[in-house]
Amino acid sequence: MTQKAFKYRFYPTPEQETLLRRTLGCTRLVYNRALAARTEAWYERQERVGYTQTSTLLTDWKKQDDLDFLNEVSCVPLQQGLRHLQTAFSNFFAGRAQYPNFKKKRNGGSAEFTKSAFKWRDGKLFLAKSLEPLSIRWSRAIPEGVEPSTVTVKLSPSGRWTVSLLVDTLIEPLSESPNVVGVDLGITSLIALSTGEKVANPKGFKAKRAKLRKVQKALSRKQKGSNNRYKARLKVAKVHAEISDARQDFLHKLTTRLVRENQTIAVEDLAVKNMVKNRKLSLAISDASWGELVRQLEYKCDWYGRTLIKIDRWFPSSKRCGNCGHIVDKLPLNIREWNCPNCGTCHDRDINAAKNILAAGLAVKVCGANVRPDRHKSDGSCYEAERSKK
Repeated sequence: MTQKAFKYRFYPTPEQETLLRRTLGCTRLVYNRALAARTEAWYERQERVGYTQTSTLLTDWKKQDDLDFLNEVSCVPLQQGLRHLQTAFSNFFAGRAQYPNFKKKRNGGSAEFTKSAFKWRDGKLFLAKSLEPLSIRWSRAIPEGVEPSTVTVKLSPSGRWTVSLLVDTLIEPLSESPNVVGVDLGITSLIALSTGEKVANPKGFKAKRAKLRKVQKALSRKQKGSNNRYKARLKVAKVHAEISDARQDFLHKLTTRLVRENQTIAVEDLAVKNMVKNRKLSLAISDASWGELVRQLEYKCDWYGRTLIKIDRWFPSSKRCGNCGHIVDKLPLNIREWNCPNCGTCHDRDINAAKNILAAGLAVKVCGANVRPDRHKSDGSCYEAERSKK
């Protein structure tokens, strides 16, 4: 069984919207107060406060006169917010994330409901303290015979309401395919495949940049705290939502196609976080969303029984001749085609890199490869980071 989330848009009634906004506000308040309490305890008394202590603080807050409104919403989202804060601190102490930030109202918000805080009846969803079901736009059907284990309601900065239903379902693996492919990530071409195909980069941000600039200039002219500024902020958020939706739609279609057509997919393990520090390329790299593309490939390969192999980021895929194996010393980014000085083969930079990535990936899959020691210069080897079929 695999946990899978189904996300839908819904349109709340005025009464439901009032209740949901109040719930989001209370969840945000509890989260921020707990974060402030944990931060203060550490800096003033060198004391670590965990989930149990913040849960006790929540009980005390509900008894205060100025926080009596916390009792008007379901207690489950408040407790889930404290659990999410505990997870955020666990990731911080493990070095996987930065220190947790305070939540802001203008970013919308979310509230998580477990089974005790909602009812699933005849395909309709009833949240706690609400008598009417949510008016959900069922863009796709959830698997038959399953019930959600967790429901997450989210309000985006653009004012869009969405609900995510987390269910336990059995995902059938795809039939085995004889195809294997190497994928080279780029900017002009989002990906180049070892088959010789190139997929153009849609550049979603660049397409909306003029429109975004216009609404952002209008926002900057509005007086802070005014209703006109609030409406201008919504327009900016909607443009950002358009960019995000177009990017996500393209990436999902592309990754689904790659997973359906190929049994083994080899990609580079790029350090995108470090690459965006290049001021000249940071915008283009962020717009390409390489990290999101690889993330989607990872979980889709895991779902459908495919194999994803990550090649060491220092593997010279572009500078290595796919015909004789010769590695050139330098290959600037502006050179898109080059001739091998050893065998004279003419290479397309991206296609050659994709073929080398595939060859290295197959070597990892079949016989393994040496791990490059830390702080040692790369000699063209690769390392194994394979997600095998389960």
